[in-house]
Amino acid sequence: MSSFKNADAGVIVDQLIKTIQKERDYLSEIDGKIGDGDHGINMNKGFTMCEKKLEGTTYNLSEGLTTLGETLLEDIGGSMGPLYGMLFDEMAQACEDEEEITADVFAEMITASVEGIQDISPAQVGDKSLLDTLIPAKEAFVEAKEAGKDFAECLDAMNAAAEKGWQSTKDLVAKIGRASRLGERSRGVLDAGATSCYFIITTIGSTAKSLLYCESNEPLYIHTICLGRTSKFRKEALGFFHFIGNLKKVIDKRAKNI
Repeated sequence: MSSFKNADAGVIVDQLIKTIQKERDYLSEIDGKIGDGDHGINMNKGFTMCEKKLEGTTYNLSEGLTTLGETLLEDIGGSMGPLYGMLFDEMAQACEDEEEITADVFAEMITASVEGIQDISPAQVGDKSLLDTLIPAKEAFVEAKEAGKDFAECLDAMNAAAEKGWQSTKDLVAKIGRASRLGERSRGVLDAGATSCYFIITTIGSTAKSLLYCESNEPLYIHTICLGRTSKFRKEALGFFHFIGNLKKVIDKRAKNI
């Protein structure tokens, strides 16, 4: 469980698109409490446009992230387009020359995403923004890696920290963006950007863990399925892997009890 192939990991982008499409209404509902209520609409627009650009093509992780980043930068409005466009573009650049995505490479990817956003935004942790999710997630991954944890454990730490950071925004007063004009009235509501960032980080983490399992446990003839040539085929293959993985765990557990 030490790495997965860049060539196989376009499915991460596929899953990101599905997640944002699924959470569109929830994101707009949260944004409507202290913002203009269009966060989910704009995010869904950008991710769906990316889906159409990728449809029927073959792409690895870095190529998929590049297309997603460019689409968000160029084709959706508001402040979140540039921020998320930068996040995905920086991730893509950090892995574009890598055949294998290891914990070290992933640490570079998520660190670059933070640095890219900080280059264009003055936001800090505690300001009630997406960085309240992203920075703790990055720090947790890097700390777990430096403590000798394996890649999957680092991803678990990242996802847990992302959730904690996201939930922390409920008790914060907005210091940046439109919601900052509300002052104390912005307290008691989750931040929409931190919420979408939570969905993004945890989707990346959970899908990457599935790819790690794919690399380390499946026979070659099944692993070949994971190299599906289109996004639709990769999605179906990943679902099949979840089924096979769960079945294998049951069989192994029963074998130990015989």
